[in-house]
Amino acid sequence: MVARRDLRTPAVYALRTPAVAVCYYAGGRLGLLYELRVDGSVVSPVWPPTGIAVASLLLLGPRVWPGIALGALLVIAHLTDLGPTSLALLFANTAAPLCAYRLLRRAGFRTDLGRLRDCLSLVFLGGFAAMLVSSTIAAGLLVASGDLPSGSFWSVWLPWWVGDAMGVLLVAPLLLVLPRVRSPAHWSRWKEAVGLVLVAGAVVPFATHSAGSLLFVVYPLLIWSALRFELPGSMLCALFASVLATEAAAQRSGPFAHVSDMQIMVNLHAFNAAAALTALLLSAVITEQHNTRRSVERACKELVEVLEHLTAGEPAPHGRPQREEGPGAR
Repeated sequence: MVARRDLRTPAVYALRTPAVAVCYYAGGRLGLLYELRVDGSVVSPVWPPTGIAVASLLLLGPRVWPGIALGALLVIAHLTDLGPTSLALLFANTAAPLCAYRLLRRAGFRTDLGRLRDCLSLVFLGGFAAMLVSSTIAAGLLVASGDLPSGSFWSVWLPWWVGDAMGVLLVAPLLLVLPRVRSPAHWSRWKEAVGLVLVAGAVVPFATHSAGSLLFVVYPLLIWSALRFELPGSMLCALFASVLATEAAAQRSGPFAHVSDMQIMVNLHAFNAAAALTALLLSAVITEQHNTRRSVERACKELVEVLEHLTAGEPAPHGRPQREEGPGAR
């Protein structure tokens, strides 16, 4: 049995690494569907590969980092010719998820996202802090190589950082919780889920492509999905709204029409960040409250069972001996 496990471990690792690379590359191609250009540089408002990379490291361990590097190399090769600059970008895109993994592990992060502190760690350590690595190296490299004027450093650094962080905030939570999702047990929950999908399918496209500034109407849907379906439902709703808003921004339609490039970036990043934070943190609070209530209910049930056994004069459950009353008992 030990020998079989030893033989199976390298095979599993050999399969996981290319699988991570394929997922990273597929996420990169999806992220490039709605790209925006800032001072001649291609920037994705939401970069899914960062979320895929961070979730892969948290679920599969740090040994899959070559798959992240290979996927990043394939994405870079798709965008430009390989050279010294490409190798530096490859290092930045690989180092940032590894930094996120180390920071989250040091903070005691749990992949079930059942605590508010886990979601806060994912936001501020895995998203905002760790993605400073990739954005700073990438923007600084473009300036150093002459591909970007020095005065345009911050205009490229900010959308690069926000895009990488949004990939972590929108994609990583879904990948972490989807393996644990169970279908609703009651038919009423199925009907409510279908109703939420239908309402979101009608409201979100209208809000993101309407000429008026109606993006705010998405937030009641995020609250509804968080209250009733917790993290999986709220993050799916937030990702759907973010994708449609990014599409509208890339097409300069709806609330993103007739505004400057900088206004498009600011408005889109503000909406995506607000949607992701609303869905993630609200559902985390609700999940934590539900877990606390279930723990209290279990404790009360066990206490009632113990009292019933003691009242009936039976031995306490779980093998707990009863104290004998007598002259020498204390």
